[in-house]
Amino acid sequence: MSQFAHINTALIHGGISNDARTGAVNVPIYQTSTYQQDGLGKMRGYEYSRTGNPTREALEALIAELEEGYAGFAFASGMAAITAVLSLLHAGDKVLISSNVYGGTFRLLAQVFDHFSISYEIADTTDAVKYEAAISEDVKAVIIESPANPLMTVTDIRLIADISHKHDLLVIVDNTFMTPYLQKPLTLGADIVVHSATKYLGGHSDVVAGLAVVKDEKLAKQIAFIQNSTGGVLPPFDSFLLIRGIKTLGARMDRHVSNARQAAEFLQNHPAVKNVYYPGLTTDPGFAVNQQQAKNGGVMISFELHENYNIETFFESLKLIMLAESLGGVESLVCHPSTMTHASIPEDIRKQVGITDGLIRLSTGIEDIRDILDDLGQAIEQSEVK
Repeated sequence: MSQFAHINTALIHGGISNDARTGAVNVPIYQTSTYQQDGLGKMRGYEYSRTGNPTREALEALIAELEEGYAGFAFASGMAAITAVLSLLHAGDKVLISSNVYGGTFRLLAQVFDHFSISYEIADTTDAVKYEAAISEDVKAVIIESPANPLMTVTDIRLIADISHKHDLLVIVDNTFMTPYLQKPLTLGADIVVHSATKYLGGHSDVVAGLAVVKDEKLAKQIAFIQNSTGGVLPPFDSFLLIRGIKTLGARMDRHVSNARQAAEFLQNHPAVKNVYYPGLTTDPGFAVNQQQAKNGGVMISFELHENYNIETFFESLKLIMLAESLGGVESLVCHPSTMTHASIPEDIRKQVGITDGLIRLSTGIEDIRDILDDLGQAIEQSEVK
C-alpha cells in the first residue's frame, strides 16, 4: 500500500525519494561496484552492487509502492525481468500465454526455455471457459498482457487470476502498456507484475530497463535470489534516469491518453481505415472489461488500412511520426509488427492469432494532437493506390 493517497504524489515522493545522509532531494547515482566493510561481517547495508545498490534500491522501492506490491526488482531490460520470473519454473512445467503477446516473450519461451524442458501453449485468456479448458496438470503459470501486444486484446485479469489460483498457477501480468498509473494487476489478483520500463515508465526513449513486482515475501526471496545469481541488474545511472522518468509519468500519460483517444477516433472515422484496435473506443470488444480494471483505454493503437492502400508508402510518407521499434516515449512512433516487434513469431502463428501483414501499431506521443492527425491524414492520402 502506498504511503500517499494519490498516485501523482507517490510518483514523485514514493519509495526512497531523497538521500538521508546529505538531504539531497534526488537519490544520488551511487556509481560504485563495491563497498568498504568495517570488519569481517560488518557491512553498512551493502557489499557488492550486483547484490544491492542504493540508487537501484530506491527505484525498486518506488515501483513496489506504485504497484502496491511487496517488493520490486530492477533489471537491465524487460526481457531480463521476464527471464528472471520464468526462472521460477522447473523442467517439465508448461506456461500458458495470451493469444497475442510481445514477440520477444514468445521467442524466449520457444527458443530459450525450451532448452530446459519448459514448454508453452497459446490460450485464449479472453474466454474463461476456453482458458480453463487449456489448463492441464503440467501448467504452472500464465502470462497475460492486457491490453495485449499488438492487437490490444483485453483480458479480465481478476477472472483469469481466480481461475488460475484454483489450479495453483502463478499469474504473471505484463503491465508495460498501462503502467501502474492506469492499471494495477496485483490488486486484481496477479502474483507478479513485469514491465519493460524502457517504455512509458522511462518515457523518453533514452534508457533500456525492466522491472518486476511481487505480491508476497516468498516470491520476493525467490526473485531476489535469481536476480543476484543471474546478475542481469539495472546499473545505477539507468536507475536514476528511470526514477526521473517516473516522476512525470502522470503528466505524460494524461497527455498520451488524450492524444491516443483522439487519434483512435480519427482513424475509426477515416474511410481508408478498415479496422482500429483500441480498448478506449466504446465499439471495441474489450471496452467494458477494460473499463472495470483500468483507468482508461491507454495509449497504444493498432489499425489496418483497406487493401487499396500501400502500407510501405504510408510509412515512407510520414513526416512527424517515426518508424521505429519500441513505444512509450514522448515522440509518436509507428511500427509494422509482422516484420518488427513480432517477426520472431512464425507466420502461421501470427495469422492464427490475427497479426496480419497489414497491421500498423501506433504509439501516440505527446506532440500537439493537430500535428499528429495531420501527419496520419497526409500519409494515408499518399498511400492510396490509384
